Amino acid sequence: LRKVDGFYLSSYPVRRHAGALAPLTPAQRRPLPDAEQIGFEALTLAAPLNGGSRAGQALFEDFLARIDRYDRQRDFPALKGPSYLSPHLRFGTLSIRRLAREAWQRAQAGERGAEVWLSELIWRDFYHQVLFHHPRVVSQAFRPEYDRIEWERGPQAEALFQAWCQGRTGYPLVDAAMRQLNQTGYMHNRLRMVTASFLCKDLGLDWRRGESYFAEQLLDFDLAANNGGWQWASSSGCDAQPYFRIFNPVTQSEKFDPEGRFIQRYLPELAALPTPRIHAPWTAGALELAACGVQLGRDYPAPIVAHDEARQRTLARYAVVKTRAIGD
Repeated sequence: LRKVDGFYLSSYPVRRHAGALAPLTPAQRRPLPDAEQIGFEALTLAAPLNGGSRAGQALFEDFLARIDRYDRQRDFPALKGPSYLSPHLRFGTLSIRRLAREAWQRAQAGERGAEVWLSELIWRDFYHQVLFHHPRVVSQAFRPEYDRIEWERGPQAEALFQAWCQGRTGYPLVDAAMRQLNQTGYMHNRLRMVTASFLCKDLGLDWRRGESYFAEQLLDFDLAANNGGWQWASSSGCDAQPYFRIFNPVTQSEKFDPEGRFIQRYLPELAALPTPRIHAPWTAGALELAACGVQLGRDYPAPIVAHDEARQRTLARYAVVKTRAIGD
């Protein structure tokens, strides 16, 4: 943030240097390959994203009309709070320098939403720097001591992983988030943290498994950002949260989707549940569930783990890191 100023964010007159580029050979003048020729698959998603610079510009202008609310709305998945520009940054159809310049100018004018958004853009650059200077993070923990953690393995672990991927963990906010990812190729940023924490610290599964699944599903997949986010969630990264900070999926749901609107959108089978129960359906009585047309295990799964018990197992699992740290 200290480094960012008008000089570093200014655009540069490159057109006059175009003549210095090497001329294309006849072989290089062939038409550009289509998406499938370079390894992308055509998909039918519930919320298709328009590609290209014009679409990116329209999305950017839409965000600028509400950027002043970004700091207050970005954590609530039922609200139109994020910029939704990450796929355009990933594919280069919008200039990161231009977005940062706009955010910086507005922050200088006192707009809190722009200031917070600028810090998020800087996190993106930070993770690129981490990947460049420490390429080992692609397969290893940034903090090597975390590679000693013994993650759950075997048939039961595989069943837990599949339940997480398919959005049937029994925790509505986690499941709604995973269904959003599977249906649209996008997941709200707050929910990326919640689902990642759940995989690592409730299910006890290796963060690399979740990272790989997100890489397959996200339209905005970026190796540096995806890796950095997952290492943050598992407490193994250079900007790690403490290992003992574990998201409670129910309290996260109550805080960031208080009316259950996001859950209702992606888990219609729970839409009839009253607000207090939709965050934790297993707390409702059989008669209350029946009145709402819900039977756990038939219409919606019961929780595959008990959060409080899983938390204790995680603290024990991560104790190897704490013990080594004290010994060092």
